[in-house]
Amino acid sequence: MTHARVYPSSMVLPQTISVRYTEEEAEYLSVRPVVRQEFRLEELLDMLVSVAGKDIRRLQQVLRSGTAIYHYYRYWWQGFEANEADLHVALDRFPDADATRPFRWEDCTAVLLEIESGPGRSPVELPRGAASRRRWLRRASLWDVLMRLTAGDLPQYETYSYSRRGDLYHREASALPLEALSKEAEQAAPGELRGPARALARARRIVFVCPRGAKPGA
Repeated sequence: MTHARVYPSSMVLPQTISVRYTEEEAEYLSVRPVVRQEFRLEELLDMLVSVAGKDIRRLQQVLRSGTAIYHYYRYWWQGFEANEADLHVALDRFPDADATRPFRWEDCTAVLLEIESGPGRSPVELPRGAASRRRWLRRASLWDVLMRLTAGDLPQYETYSYSRRGDLYHREASALPLEALSKEAEQAAPGELRGPARALARARRIVFVCPRGAKPGA
């Protein structure tokens, strides 16, 4: 017989938090102006789940420490204790991974090329907006070429990304004719994406970013 999980008795989380932030500057003392702003609890959590996901223990630690770095800005506030039960309630409105969501190319807004694995290895990003522009006298855009990465077996569901606010799907490079596709991609790419498109030949994994709408496929 299974039992529902019982959380410790709740304490009230602050509904507004006074937050200061400034641009993060490495290796020397920042002289950037400090901005002060009142954040609603959900606004602060929206930022923090992009960094820590819905990891309760990690979020408790960050809220207690009263500091976080997000999009090249450092934020800090008066640290406070966050009860596990309260955090679960507050995080209910944030999406969870859902492997039942089917992949739809029309929902995709970016293709990520993972060249190397390991921490600190950022993928090469090909956004739909820029990749959809056709070069002069070209019938196909870079995005049209990238669409062929989903031919045959559809990409597999991976997880939900809080930083990208969408579901991630992937295909292994070994199952794709990347050498031929990379040549077509480079020829079809607009100037600023020629270099990134060339990286397709060296990709180990291809990740497709599909922001989530109000319902599957939206």
